[in-house]
Amino acid sequence: MAAGGIFLATPAAVGEGTRLAVKDLLDTAGLTTTYGSAIFVEHVPTRSAASVLLAEAAGYANVGKTNLHEFAYGVTSENAHFGTVPNPLAPGRIAGGSSGGSAAALAAGLADAALGTDSGGSIRIPAACCGVVGFKPTFDLVSTAGCFPLAPSFDHVGPMARSVTDCTALLEAIAPEFTAEEVSSLDDVAVGVAWLEDADPLVAERVVAAAARFPRSGALDWPRPHIGSLFMREVADVHRELYAEQGELYGEEIAIKIERCLAVSDAEAERAEQARTEYVDRCLELLDGLDLLLTPTLACVAPPTGIGDLALRERLIANTLPFNTLGWPALALPAGPAEDGLPASVQLIGRRGADALVLAAGTRLAAALN
Repeated sequence: MAAGGIFLATPAAVGEGTRLAVKDLLDTAGLTTTYGSAIFVEHVPTRSAASVLLAEAAGYANVGKTNLHEFAYGVTSENAHFGTVPNPLAPGRIAGGSSGGSAAALAAGLADAALGTDSGGSIRIPAACCGVVGFKPTFDLVSTAGCFPLAPSFDHVGPMARSVTDCTALLEAIAPEFTAEEVSSLDDVAVGVAWLEDADPLVAERVVAAAARFPRSGALDWPRPHIGSLFMREVADVHRELYAEQGELYGEEIAIKIERCLAVSDAEAERAEQARTEYVDRCLELLDGLDLLLTPTLACVAPPTGIGDLALRERLIANTLPFNTLGWPALALPAGPAEDGLPASVQLIGRRGADALVLAAGTRLAAALN
């Protein structure tokens, strides 16, 4: 498939190794890195991001920098400066964001693995939209050095691929402290199941079918956090000076969001910080006696293009942002066709540090579903 709209820059020559697409939020030495912004259209870093260096050292070869939502702040990858990332599975549908180009490169067969970033769902949302696999690791398991920040205490770098096995292999490369494990049977994994009532009917059916692969599963009333003011304050702190100096170069949609972020008060941010602490404590209590949580990644299949991030954002991050808030590992993998024949996606989540268990159970689940 042609790469139009997917890649923003490609190396003059691709080295030997597993083909790796790199989200254009991650610095690459000698190769243009825009962060999805017109401000950085001629920015060429002198050093690559830590995750890129580790991947290359493990035998991955960068085939190109992938298009994304501007400054990674959005769920559609409809970029005012560089165009809309196409969804290779479903023309006319969004690829998801913000790591849309990385997911699209995988779905189009232009890469074998990809690096993405995830602050509110930006790996898992496009993985769901494009029918591929995406993993948000435990917070700080993968270095964010050389990655343009969005909301630093929510930001994660992670792997994307067409299989859980390939996702795990890339995580082993970019997270030196990670060691993969195996789960002998899904009988051994106790799972709570949440948020089915919010999903479209066929998406819910697919997630129920996935949950049924775990003999020890049951419904769980799982809360969502109320921490938007904290996220927004962190975005404001990242962009405060840059927006003041070059606000005219921001796309209209992201400018609206940045101005909303800049309006968040100290008191609002402090209340959200306290709410986050309470949310972590509550979720640990709820998961007591269980190994993993299972939810729909998205409540719907990939929406049409042209609706816009401001209209879609709340629904598309509803099931993903909670686990950025917690810093817990979360895996999105295809669960079969749903509405309009497009893929549903199931999300597996574990406690902080349980990355190996999440991926091992995900490997077993993917095999069972296929």
